[in-house]
Amino acid sequence: MEQAKTFPSKRMNSGITVTLALSMLLASLGTSIANIALPTLAAAFSAPFAQVQAVVVAYLAALTISVVFAGRLGDRHGLKPMLVAGLGVFAVASALCGLATDLRFLIASRALQGTGAAFLMTLPMALMRQTASEARMGRAMGLLGTVSALGTALGPSIGGLLIPMTGWRGIFWVQPPLAIIALGLAVATLPDVRRKGNAPVQSLWSMLNRRLAPGLLVNLLVAAVMMTTLVVGPFYLGLGLGLKEALVGFVMAIGPVISIFSGVPSGRLVDSRGSGRALAIGLALLAAGAFLLAILPNLIGVTGYVLAILVLTPGYQLFQAANNTAMLADVPGDRRGTVSGLLGLSRNIGLISGASVMGAVFAFGVGTADFAHAAPAAIATGMRLTFLLAGGLMLVAIGVAAGQHAFVRRPR
Repeated sequence: MEQAKTFPSKRMNSGITVTLALSMLLASLGTSIANIALPTLAAAFSAPFAQVQAVVVAYLAALTISVVFAGRLGDRHGLKPMLVAGLGVFAVASALCGLATDLRFLIASRALQGTGAAFLMTLPMALMRQTASEARMGRAMGLLGTVSALGTALGPSIGGLLIPMTGWRGIFWVQPPLAIIALGLAVATLPDVRRKGNAPVQSLWSMLNRRLAPGLLVNLLVAAVMMTTLVVGPFYLGLGLGLKEALVGFVMAIGPVISIFSGVPSGRLVDSRGSGRALAIGLALLAAGAFLLAILPNLIGVTGYVLAILVLTPGYQLFQAANNTAMLADVPGDRRGTVSGLLGLSRNIGLISGASVMGAVFAFGVGTADFAHAAPAAIATGMRLTFLLAGGLMLVAIGVAAGQHAFVRRPR
């Protein structure tokens, strides 16, 4: 049976928003904060880079595997208690990471932390849908997108500040206090809505209908394209354009900064124009940005790269706010956790695909996997091929979204 909404939408308060935003921030921070510590970890444990990389991979793999499981537990046992449990797991796992004395224990602790992060990444969307008013739903989803981008962007910066002062353990010790604060806020502020009766949670297969599956596919394609910019961008800027490392880092930071400032305005546009129209605009900007990345950088260098990112990134934030709002709009209360988990799963699969498949396309275009010894012209060719394909994927996404919209509007 569907969950009852105990709090009228007008009573959503700042405490709920802060709680959900902090939970999302912790999950995204955990994703990126360990990356910068990999060289330090390799030296500390006298391990090759390939082994140390598992510290990052274990977190991402556990997060990806657990997101749907976390959502279904939220539907079955209540979103608030499961978020509280996830925060507890995240806090304990973060402390275990800081206490690790060997690499295998650290990797296992990171996997447990990723499992906790799945609850922090998934359930805030469902809880935001449960507590926000219909008129402010897009804004609420845009805020979560902003916080997620902020956590991803802050991770390397915070890690870079802490490691010289505290060593690698500091990047993990900073997380338990934040998780405990979020846990206390969750207990104090979140509405405790439980399932009524014994109505069983629907199977995943029965939920993947013609209304839900297209949105998940589009979410996957968009995530793949965005990850492509993070994977291919540094190689093109450094090896194709010959920029110094510091300047590459500066240019790569432009996208996350735009994401931070465009999330809430994107949500407002969703609220004022509707999720369908905002989704179409977002996908059009994503397609235009991808094609511009294939063309402009090879014509006018780094200026062209930045101009393309200025088109692509707001499109992504607008898409995220609109797609999340549309996907959760008509979902019954006892399925919101699962749908949020499916959104997270499709996004993570897209990120993995962008890193692996699109990375392979880039290598094919360059003509070698040894990018360091490739000519700048070959790097440019790989860049062009990769983002022409990315633009094509966005055209496919536009077609899928248009087909879904036509199906939803069809008279029953």
